[in-house]
This record gives sequence, structure tokens and C-alpha cells, in this order.
Amino acid sequence: MTAADLLLLLLLAAMTAYALFGGADFGAGFWDLVAGGAERGRPHRKLIEHSIGPVWEANHVWLIFTIVVLWTGFPSVFAAVASTLYIPLTAAALGIIGRGAGFAFRKTSVTLGRQRLFGAGFAFSSIVTPFFLGAAAGGVASGRVPPGIAAGDLVSSWWNPTSVATGLLAVGVGAYLAVVFLTRDAQKHAPELVDGLRRRALWTGAVVGALAVLGLVVVAADAPALFSELRHGVPLALVVVSLVAGLLSLLLVNFRSFVAVRITASLAAAAVVWAWGAAQHPFLLPGLAVADAAAAPAVTRAMLWVSLAGGVILAPSLWWLFRIASAGSVRS
Repeated sequence: MTAADLLLLLLLAAMTAYALFGGADFGAGFWDLVAGGAERGRPHRKLIEHSIGPVWEANHVWLIFTIVVLWTGFPSVFAAVASTLYIPLTAAALGIIGRGAGFAFRKTSVTLGRQRLFGAGFAFSSIVTPFFLGAAAGGVASGRVPPGIAAGDLVSSWWNPTSVATGLLAVGVGAYLAVVFLTRDAQKHAPELVDGLRRRALWTGAVVGALAVLGLVVVAADAPALFSELRHGVPLALVVVSLVAGLLSLLLVNFRSFVAVRITASLAAAAVVWAWGAAQHPFLLPGLAVADAAAAPAVTRAMLWVSLAGGVILAPSLWWLFRIASAGSVRS
């Protein structure tokens, strides 16, 4: 295995972390939107702020790391993706900024009208941002982003059946991860909310499962090359892992095993990302293999060593952040 292959594995790991933590962060905005009016939704919004706090602070570490690794380690892929998919990527970037501003300004607003305005901005951005990120991923997965600067169609590269299905799945997975995390936190800090969140987790998981199955049908018709790779070997095994973990998650929610379901729900989402990566390997873009897209060996080796050194610092820091943030009380 070359340094480029190891760097690609590191890239997939970072994308997986962002899909989980960033997805839960975006999903929290969805539940903030449907929590109810100012008074009825107040307990849920307090729980959301407490539960997603550490994720909110740290999730974009993974997005930034993904961008840096792709840009430095696979520059031709970065150039093709950033130029062909600049519309959804720009929309996602604006959404990230908008939801951050909405969340911050709602906290400092003193009038109900402004709180509702900024809260709506936060919630709306939390839905459209993962959709556009998923649509961009769907464009790459379906082979609509060829090598070269803006060589693909600027609209159909991300507005197509596979991209729409992937975007909707990204929104749904984020909502499901968020409600799973929230249910466990409610069990510890706001037990009166557990039953309602448990019901939401059950129906959200069912909807996401249906979206996943529908997505496979769409991919079979719209991206047959990708679907063919998903039908055998490692990609198929990962699809099965995702399916089994998803079904097990619903059972665990039903039987109130809210700690274990965090693991199975995360595994179901992570397996989707890795199934996509395994199905595309050894190609990153149509006709562009990993070995051809990678930077010089000296660069990829240096990135691996730097990433390893950074991980030694980052891992305990993130653990400490989650440890501190989860220790407080929702009502404090």
C-alpha cells in the first residue's frame, strides 16, 4: 500500500467523522425547527444546545482537514471538484456561515421576534447545507465530475437523480443521528423528553431506511457503474453492514438501549461512506486513478507524518472537550 493509498484512507476517515459529527450538528437544526413554539419548544431547544454543544465546537475540524488533505494530497481532484461543483459547494459554505450566525445571534437577541428570525435562519441553513453537500458527493459518486477545470456541467453535475437522493439521505441521516444523541442526553438530563424523542427516533429511522433503499434503486438506474461495484466484494459487505446496523438501531431504540444505539446508528452511517469509497477505488474521478491523482510521494509521506503528529494532539483534546461539555446540566 502506497503513501497515497494511506492518505486516501485518512481522507475517508475524516469524511466519515464529518458525516457523523457534522451530520448530527445539522440534524440538531432540523429538530430545533420542528420543536414547536417559543414556550412549547423551549425544553427541546435547551437540550439541543446542551447535547450538540461539543459537536458544534469541533465538527468543522473534520471538514477543514478533508479540504486540506484533498487540496494538498490530490490537487487535480480538488481542482475538478471545486470548479465543476462550485454552485452546491458555495451554497453549502453560505449555509454553514448562515447557521452559525443564526445560532449565535439568537442567543444574544432579547426580543421574541428576533429570536424567531435568527432561529429560522439557523434551522433552514441546517437543512439546506447537508443537502448541497450530499448533492455534491452524489455528483462525484455518479461520475459526473470529470478531471479538468470546470470540465463537467455546472448544473447537471449536482442536480440529477443520484445527487438529489444523496442530498435527501444526508439530511435524513443527520436528523436521525441527532435525535439518537438527544435521546440519550435526555435520559440523563431531561427524562420528561425521552418518550417523545424515542418516538421521533423510531419514525425518523424508518424514513431514513426507506430513503437508503430508494437511493439504491436510483443509483441502479442513474449510475449503473457505481451500482455494479456495490453488488460484490467489500462494497457489498459494507452495504450489508449498514443495513444490519440500521435495523439493529431501530430495535435498540425500541427497547430503550440509548447508549448502544449511538454506536449502531453511527456504524450504519459510516458504512455508507466507506462503501462509496470502496466502490470507487482505485478511481477518484472518471479515468483518474489514485496513483495518477496523488501529489509527489514526498508530499504524501510528509502529510501522513504531519497528520499523525496532529492526531496525537487532537484526539485527547476532543476527548476532553466532549468530557467537559457532557458533564453539565441542561438546566444550569
